[in-house]
Amino acid sequence: MPHKQKSKSWMELKGAGNDCFRTGQYGDATNLYSQAIKELEKSGKKNSEDLGILYSNRAASFLKEGNCGECLKDCNKSLEFYPFNMKSLLVVPLPIEALERYGQAYVDYKSLQIDCNVAAAHDGTNRMMKALMETDGPSWREKLPPIPTVPLSVREMLSQKNGNNAPNLKQTNQPQQNGIKQKDKPAPSDSDIKKGRNLKEEGNTLVKKGEFRRAIEKYSESLKYDPGEVTTYTNRALCYLSVKQYEDAVRDCNKALNMDAVNVKALYRRAQAKKELKDLKSCLDDLNSLLKVEPKNSAALKLLKEVQKKK
Repeated sequence: MPHKQKSKSWMELKGAGNDCFRTGQYGDATNLYSQAIKELEKSGKKNSEDLGILYSNRAASFLKEGNCGECLKDCNKSLEFYPFNMKSLLVVPLPIEALERYGQAYVDYKSLQIDCNVAAAHDGTNRMMKALMETDGPSWREKLPPIPTVPLSVREMLSQKNGNNAPNLKQTNQPQQNGIKQKDKPAPSDSDIKKGRNLKEEGNTLVKKGEFRRAIEKYSESLKYDPGEVTTYTNRALCYLSVKQYEDAVRDCNKALNMDAVNVKALYRRAQAKKELKDLKSCLDDLNSLLKVEPKNSAALKLLKEVQKKK
C-alpha cells in the first residue's frame, strides 16, 4: 500500500512561495501562497497577522505577473487582517500607479511617510508629484483626495516591528526607484518632535536677529530630534547661504527635495547656491522647475533674468 504523503503546513508552503518569488517563479509563488492561505484557514488557528502577511505576499506575486486587479484585492484583504502592515501598504500604490491613477497613488505614497527613512514612500511621492504637475498643472494639489493620518502609536510600532515577512519588491516591474529600503532608525516620539520644533523656533528667532551661525546650530540640534521636518532643512539652507557655505546649502536643499520634490523654498535656495557656485545650468534647471509650480514667483523670475544675462 503506497505511503500517503503528509501535506505541508502553511508555514512550509509560505517558505516555498518565498523561494519561488526570489527565483522569479511568480506563478508558482502565487499558487503556493494560495495553498498556504487555505491551510492556515483550515487549521482553525486564524492568526490575523499571519493571514495578512500571506495576502501581502500573494499581492506581490500578482503585481509581478501584471495582475493589478488581484494585487489590489489582496492588499485590501491583507490590511483587513493586519491594519498598517508596512509590506502591504508599500505594495498598494504600485498597481494604482500602473493604472495611471496618479492622485490616489500620491495619497497612498504620502500616507506611507510614517517615518523619514522609508525610501520607497519618498520616491513614489516625488514621482507622483511630477506626473500630477504634468497632467493637472500648478493646481494639482487642489484635486487630491484627503490624505489619511497615521497615529503616532502605529508609527512607533511599525518602526520597531517591520520584519522580513514579505518578498522583496526591489525587482518589481515598476520603475527601479520603487525598491523598498528602510533604515533601522525608529520614528521620532511625540517628545522628540516637540523638542525638535522648539529648537527650530529658537533657530527662527536667531535668523530674525541675523545670527545665522547660531541659528545653524539650533537647526542642526532640531534635526537630531525630528529629522523628517522639511522646513528645518530649508531654513538651515538659508543660513548657509547667508554665511556663504554654498555647498552645505545645496546639501540641505537636496534633503528637503528628497522629501518634497516641488518644495519652492528648496528649489529657490538651491538655485541661489548653484549661481554662487557658478553652476548656471543647474541653477536654471531649478528655477524652471520652481516656475512650473509657481509661474508668477517674482523672486524666481528676477533671479532667472539675472542668470540668463550671465550665460
